[in-house]
Amino acid sequence: MTGIMTMFVGGGSRIVTVSYLIVAGGGGVPAANGAATGGGGAGGYLTDTTKLTVGTVYTATVGGGGSGAAAGSDSTFTGITAAKGGGTSQGNGNGGNGGSGGGGGGNDNFIGGTATSGQGNNGGTSGGGGSYSAGGGGGGAGAVGGNGNASAGGAAGNGGNGLQSSITGTATYYAGGGGGAKDQQTGTRGTGGLGGGGDGQKRNGAGKTNGTANTGGGSGGDSTQGAGTGGSGVIILSVPTADYSGTTTGSPTITTSGANTIIKFTGTGTYTA
Repeated sequence: MTGIMTMFVGGGSRIVTVSYLIVAGGGGVPAANGAATGGGGAGGYLTDTTKLTVGTVYTATVGGGGSGAAAGSDSTFTGITAAKGGGTSQGNGNGGNGGSGGGGGGNDNFIGGTATSGQGNNGGTSGGGGSYSAGGGGGGAGAVGGNGNASAGGAAGNGGNGLQSSITGTATYYAGGGGGAKDQQTGTRGTGGLGGGGDGQKRNGAGKTNGTANTGGGSGGDSTQGAGTGGSGVIILSVPTADYSGTTTGSPTITTSGANTIIKFTGTGTYTA
């Protein structure tokens, strides 16, 4: 963004308006324990502008990805919180709630988790079929997770796609949901959503993948391989270069795009406005 103005408030404090992208950690998946799990939900996705007071230190806390059945962790900046991505159940059960919801898993129609309003989408429902199952996809920032179909030729649910941001100057997807697993040798596993969502496992076939680091993507679902981990989150600030202080901690990546300086936090750090 360009043309963002600096202004003064009462008492002479100077205010700078910056753009931000805050993405929380994606949800993990547990070991299947006899039934295919759903995919992990993506971390919450928030983007907007906020006002910073010059001379004030602001802390960026980047959430980690969830491991096993755990949800991810929240990401926060200036009191704004992106909610952790929902995990998914071990075996039979509903997906967890979060920024985006985790997919349902197991030998029945278990529902996906519920998303946080304005931050993501719900997870998909699992498909049950006798002794076989197909996990639902985890929700993504841009779309709901797909539903699983446990029939012999059916597919597990795909992860919901994330959303694209150009805050760094390059259009990039973040916060994709993880694909559900398929507990049969026939049919297809769920694929991860755009934005770092991991692919689900197919029994005795293709393995699952974890969520991609610093995207908030959910882990792909498990059938026989064991627990998976969601992708860690990210916090990105776009500050007018004329107002950039150059004072940070935590070793963020600093780049420029047009008239703005881009500060990318992949771990906890601070920026002094």
